[in-house]
Amino acid sequence: MGGKEGAVNETFAVTISREYPPAPLVAVAAVVLDGGGRALMIRRGQPPSLGMWALPGGLLDLGEPVRDGVVREVREETGAEIEVVELLDLFEPIHRDATGAVRYHYVVIDFWAHYRGGAVAPADDADEAEWVSLERLDELPMEDATRRVVRKAHARWKNGRAVK
Repeated sequence: MGGKEGAVNETFAVTISREYPPAPLVAVAAVVLDGGGRALMIRRGQPPSLGMWALPGGLLDLGEPVRDGVVREVREETGAEIEVVELLDLFEPIHRDATGAVRYHYVVIDFWAHYRGGAVAPADDADEAEWVSLERLDELPMEDATRRVVRKAHARWKNGRAVK
């Protein structure tokens, strides 16, 4: 196969434009729950969804397994160390401009994860990082799909259910 050979397990950051991309971008995110069932959330510091509350996550690197990517992204955005429990859902935000052109298109793979440690603080492109109770979800500006996936993870956490 053509192309450069890299070291085993070497990954490469995706460098194509996030705005008006030539193809959908694959991203990962996690509903990280602490021992009390609160979800680790970030307030986005960059478009799209600037100022909205979201799950910590970001673009998957080329050559990076999705579970490794979500662990890396959560650490980069919040400082939290996590243990991935299971795949929860897919979220596909597509934002178009006034002319109908696709300005942003992500395919986000959402996981449920347990918090294992680390000092939680905003980093990378997050303006805030905070533990959010289920009762506060409706108070914060966020995508409906984000609320839905947090509730899905919380229900599994509450029931002690994890799909293997």
